[in-house]
Amino acid sequence: MQYDRGYHEARELEDGRVVRLRCIRPEDRDALVRAFGKLSRESRYRRFLADMPFLSPAMARYLTEVDGSDHVAIIATADSLDLKEEEGVGVARFLRLPEEPDVAEAAVTVIDAYQGKGLGRILLDVISRAARERGIRVFRSTVLVSNAPMRRLLDEAGGIVRSDDGETIVVDTPLEEPRPSWSDLAIFRVLRAAAEATRDALLGEADDRGEVDER
Repeated sequence: MQYDRGYHEARELEDGRVVRLRCIRPEDRDALVRAFGKLSRESRYRRFLADMPFLSPAMARYLTEVDGSDHVAIIATADSLDLKEEEGVGVARFLRLPEEPDVAEAAVTVIDAYQGKGLGRILLDVISRAARERGIRVFRSTVLVSNAPMRRLLDEAGGIVRSDDGETIVVDTPLEEPRPSWSDLAIFRVLRAAAEATRDALLGEADDRGEVDER
């Protein structure tokens, strides 16, 4: 299994900053509480669908003491501004539904300072892969109608609206097997190499005839 306790990787965000991803651990409790404190009131409401001024010790334990099978969480960390400690900047998690073993409730949270940089997409991709490893086929998410960033993220992932009460929507997102991008396919690399060789040959012929455009 790739996304277990030994999983870790570094990913670069759209603004060039680097975050480190790994499975959450009980010792991340304090970092999670600090990260919660960096969420705006709006971000907290979007995540918990309630006005939560602080993260209780019991909730912090619940969010960090996961079993790695039915409850899995991936944390994104980065160096603090003074480079003296590691701080939590985002978390993605899923919780398997007992009545539907191949369905899990999923959520992604990113602190305000890291929103809009692609971290949400990275976390959703990684937690989706971790879920597929554990037999999850569908993510179910309850999202505020006003939460445009999360709705856009789920829409891009192929989410299907199950219900809409005017304030929140419930979205099911099928977890398809990841497919390599076109640029990763071997046939693409072969065609690209052939195209580059043809281009170089044509440029060479033009140069021999003195026809190279040096603009």
